[in-house]
Formats: sequence, structure tokens, C-alpha cells
Amino acid sequence: MYIPRYFKVTDFDEIREFIQTNSFGTIVTTKQDKPIASHLPLELHKQGEDYYITGHIAYANPQWKTFEFENHNVLVMYQGPYSYISSSWYEQENVPTWNYQAVHVYGTASIMNEQELEEDLKLLLQKYEGQRKNPVLWENLSQKTKKQINGIVGFKIKIQEVQAAYKLSQNRNEADYNNIIDKLQNEQNPNSNQMAELMKKRLKKIANNDSSLR
Repeated sequence: MYIPRYFKVTDFDEIREFIQTNSFGTIVTTKQDKPIASHLPLELHKQGEDYYITGHIAYANPQWKTFEFENHNVLVMYQGPYSYISSSWYEQENVPTWNYQAVHVYGTASIMNEQELEEDLKLLLQKYEGQRKNPVLWENLSQKTKKQINGIVGFKIKIQEVQAAYKLSQNRNEADYNNIIDKLQNEQNPNSNQMAELMKKRLKKIANNDSSLR
């Protein structure tokens, strides 16, 4: 991923938090040089010194077959809020642009066995159902429902490289930056409002001498 130096993020703790918050990702592999993509809920785990992304895919989806090839390279993409930035918000004439957050993870994939898949499903349900009034947890499901596990394929991706870009108008002067926040807050668009909050959060971290965001 092309990342101008202003927008490059290298703090893995920060990236890990982003992945966990924006965990619905896009997996890209290739078959006979043709890209294939699926959009899936994913989880990030640490095993020993290594990090893995885990998930499952429908058995009817042929993409899982690309995971069977040894050392098959996989790209996982995560995206956060994004917003159009009008150059009319700048002090001086310039071109419009977009602000966004994006993380690319590169690794190698392998197929889970049934026990690994079951454990991963338990964790996934606990994450999204644990705080609900009537949680749908693995241990509460009937054997008939559990048999639907035969219709999916679990996978894990060993992370080899991570690239992250947070384009939050870091290259603008203070007056422009603050005006962009004001304008985004007044947009009737949830993504724009979320971007304004991210930009304000960045200002607070700078005020707290977080040098990683400068």
C-alpha cells in the first residue's frame, strides 16, 4: 500500500486496537493470477510470538481452496471511517481530498481442523453475544444447529507484514485542521462525524505528548 510519510502508522499496539475495532475485513487471494475477495468477520490472536488472523468462510465459497496451497500469500484489508474533504475549508486554494484509515495485513493461510474451528466460533460468539440479554453461545446451541459447522471452513493467517495509513489531514496547518473538524462535525454523514472525532482524538494525544502521532 502506498503511504505518504505524514500518514504512516507503525505503532503495532495502535494498529491492533484498530483491527479489533474494525474487525469486519476483506480477504484477497489469487487463483490462476485472478484476484478473489471475500468480506468476513475476523479475529486477531497472539500465539507465542506470532499473531494470527482467524475466521471462517462458506464451504460453497471456492476461495477457501486457495488456502490449501502451501505458503499461499493472503492480503487482509481493514477500513475505518472515511470522509470527503473540501478544499474550500482551507485558508489557501488547493484541491479536495479524502481522509481515511486503512490497514493491510499480509500473511500465509492454512485450514483449521474441526476442533480449532469450534474453539474459534466459541470466541466469536462470546465477543458479539456475551453482553446481550439472551446470548446465543455455542454451548447453548442444539446438536442440530451445531452440525451447520459442516457448511463452513475455518482458516488462520499467520501475519508476516502489516501496513497502516491514517490520513487525518496531518499535512495541514493548525487553522485548516481545526476548520476541517468543525466542517465535518456539521456534515449530515456518520462517516464525516466519526472522522471529526478521530481528528479531535489525535489532537488530544499530541497535547499529551504522544510523539507517535506527530
